Amino acid sequence: MSNVEPLYDKYIEIADGTYWVGFADEQAGFHCNPYLIVDENEAVLIDSGGRNDFSTVMLKIMRTGTKPKSIKRLIYQHYDPDLCGNIPHMEAMIDSDDLKLISHHENIVFINYYSEKSPMQCIEDLNHCYEFKSGRRLEFIHTPYCHSPGSFMTYDTKSKILFSSDIFGAYDSNWSLYTKIKERCKDCDTAIDCKVQKRKCQVTGILDFHKRIMPSIKALRYTLDRVEKLELSMIAPQHGSILNNEISRDVVIQRLKSLDSVGFDCFYKE
Repeated sequence: MSNVEPLYDKYIEIADGTYWVGFADEQAGFHCNPYLIVDENEAVLIDSGGRNDFSTVMLKIMRTGTKPKSIKRLIYQHYDPDLCGNIPHMEAMIDSDDLKLISHHENIVFINYYSEKSPMQCIEDLNHCYEFKSGRRLEFIHTPYCHSPGSFMTYDTKSKILFSSDIFGAYDSNWSLYTKIKERCKDCDTAIDCKVQKRKCQVTGILDFHKRIMPSIKALRYTLDRVEKLELSMIAPQHGSILNNEISRDVVIQRLKSLDSVGFDCFYKE
């Protein structure tokens, strides 16, 4: 990776045919990361974003050379408005009878409140995978109660990218598309301000997000155990920064596993 920051006002190709099509705002603190996967003439969009993000997301999609009608599936890994809010706009722009929405049945109950126009497919009915016409497979990994009953992650067996939804996410003003977590962070005490960057520690931002969003430590550890069994090139969360190297993934996973309480566990202790 270059040390030069990418131009975030454009789409960014994070792997061959795989694009970040989100927005960047240094003042926001909370960044949503939709991802587009293009395989020949077929495209899939993961967690398309909120209502206000639509114009930014769709413009970046089209600038990749992808025609809206080539988007065959919209994948929603849970039902929050920050990733589902622009569903009606996406449907109107794609305007295709071939379009289907994919999610877990626990999520579909709520996603139907955004729109009932497009047919919904349950990941259980799809045997937890989606295949492109080329044979490329996306595998869906159920992560119950991280943070909702129907939450899941999407694993691209070709690129080895794990699209992790809220897992590994962060609420952090110290944002970059690719994480700045390095080897030096491994034994750091995770102070609020990074001693090197002189800004908020990115590990702290991830830990704080999980403490607030994840319901219980058992649910979180169950998911982390599943993640550790995968062969990964990078972890691409729906919020925060992409963990694009082995050391950043190891640091974050071990720090998350070392937590003794999150969510209701913290409240119950108090």
